[in-house]
Amino acid sequence: MSEPSELSQRVRDLIDNAGYRHNDRLPPERELCQWLGTTRNQLRRVLAELEAQGLIWRHVGRGTFVGARPVLNLTDVTYLGAQIKPEQVVGVRFTIEPQLSRLAALHSTRSDREQMRLCVERCRAAEDWRTYEAWDNNLHHAIARATRNQLFLYFFETLNSVRRSIVWGQPRKTYKPPDDYSSFREHDLILSAISSGDGEEAAQAMLAHLRSVYSRVLPASLEADH
Repeated sequence: MSEPSELSQRVRDLIDNAGYRHNDRLPPERELCQWLGTTRNQLRRVLAELEAQGLIWRHVGRGTFVGARPVLNLTDVTYLGAQIKPEQVVGVRFTIEPQLSRLAALHSTRSDREQMRLCVERCRAAEDWRTYEAWDNNLHHAIARATRNQLFLYFFETLNSVRRSIVWGQPRKTYKPPDDYSSFREHDLILSAISSGDGEEAAQAMLAHLRSVYSRVLPASLEADH
């Protein structure tokens, strides 16, 4: 039977290695207990600890989900997804996410930065585009959480949910990101600036990253930005 700290790490490893996306549902407690060789009481203590850290959230009757508890009105998200054009999503990202990075540089904890570093490493190690995109999304969410500002987190989660509801149609010529994929270096620069506490550099690094991404996905949005 696992000690709580060991069990906590094993649950973390399960989440990290299985390619779960934010808000994906974990297997039922009964299955987790079988896989992890533990009791339900021990598992629930560990899940409560991970929930307090913002790594999972639980809903009675629905299950356990990856990431921080949503604070969204999903009806509003559905409405916005039907009203907003992709270029408008890009414009809002250019406005909000550099500021999130600036605040993360000022307020992030060591645990926040370790989570960002894990996301950066998993992006680089991704064996397919779906896995890369899941870890890239986790990185941006980790930056938003690190602001320690619940209102900014609400704005980010609304934006992110609307963004993910839009089909972008980005062509993929490879099965996974190439070894020299530009976003890898851009992620490194964002993480380095946040880790050093340089808010302005973090904001500029995030803006450069977003411009790089949308130069491939939606070039017209960059023209609208100028």
